[in-house]
Amino acid sequence: MSDLTTSDQQSIREASLGEIALVFLKLGTIAFGGPAAHLALMEEEFVRRRRWITNAEFLDRLAAANLIPGPSSTEVAIFVGQFKRGWRGLVVAGSCFIIPAATIVSLIAWAYVRYGALPQAAGVLYAIKPVVVAIVIQALGKLARTGVRTSLLAVITGLAALLSVLGLNPIAILAVAGIVSDASLAMKNRLLALSVLGTPRIFVLPAVLLSTGAAVSFGLGRLFWSFLKIGSVVFGSGYVLLPFVQSEFVERLHWLTDKQLIDAVAVGQFTPGPLFTTATFIGFVLGGWMGAAVATIGIFLPGFALVAVSGPLIPRIRRSALASTTLDGVIAGSLALMAVVTWQLAKTAIVDRMTLVVFLLSVLVLLRFKVSSAWLIGAAAIAGWLLR
Repeated sequence: MSDLTTSDQQSIREASLGEIALVFLKLGTIAFGGPAAHLALMEEEFVRRRRWITNAEFLDRLAAANLIPGPSSTEVAIFVGQFKRGWRGLVVAGSCFIIPAATIVSLIAWAYVRYGALPQAAGVLYAIKPVVVAIVIQALGKLARTGVRTSLLAVITGLAALLSVLGLNPIAILAVAGIVSDASLAMKNRLLALSVLGTPRIFVLPAVLLSTGAAVSFGLGRLFWSFLKIGSVVFGSGYVLLPFVQSEFVERLHWLTDKQLIDAVAVGQFTPGPLFTTATFIGFVLGGWMGAAVATIGIFLPGFALVAVSGPLIPRIRRSALASTTLDGVIAGSLALMAVVTWQLAKTAIVDRMTLVVFLLSVLVLLRFKVSSAWLIGAAAIAGWLLR
């Protein structure tokens, strides 16, 4: 799947560090809706509009991001930066995607600490969510043409979606998808048994165990260490942060109340960019501007390190038939997980006639007129703010 035709290679465009910075600053400012929406925006921006990367290469990096700890959509951003400009691109892309969200969250946290409540954003979310669903559905259709190109991969996608609906852990689902894809290759080669140990699993790194201990007084060093540990073990999206943060900061350290934790998660949901900026909010509440910076660096640093290590290995994995087949299965599983999340988002976004109309109009505009999703999100945000 990763082999490029001559025309594909010729159509891929180069990108300067300045271009990478500007594009990711824009995405970090408008990327509402969580990881599925972020990935949809990135696919539109990098694959279709700017042609920085092929669909197949984008899917390879999506699969890799799903198999390492940390925020998956942010890690895809880091992977793209690394792919275009090496370690400098890695740092610039990831930082510029995170900084707008972290800044917005810090300002909201400042207002929260000063006034004791969250600003109202219900109207903006009300109008933006149906648009986000339309954007994600469009991206899923584009990605599926490359990622689900055989009947076997279609079966794997359906199986992964079913397992997700039944509540199986996402990492377990991706493992099943990869193993089923491996098994098909083994059968084709008339192998007597499937050797999972022979397949490179370099993306799945040992998790760092969260330490236990009594409550301690607040300190920036301990704040950094706590979020570094959490960023090293959490797979998937920011929604998975909740039990880890509650265990560390509410139950163990006693630095937060349950209400503060819920407010922190709410801020992560109605602000653009990575949901892991929930850590930024918590850091500000506990330690002001310096606490916000320390918490943000701690939670995102493992993702940068893991992408730096695993990124160069993706082409080598593609050259191995067995490993490449595994990656194809993981891609199919990743798209299934994305589809299930989209369905869940749609149930919370399309709640009345108005949101249904917004959703249908968004689908029509995206398919018929090929308008940039950034304009749609901006228009929806303004309309929602004025209406409510």
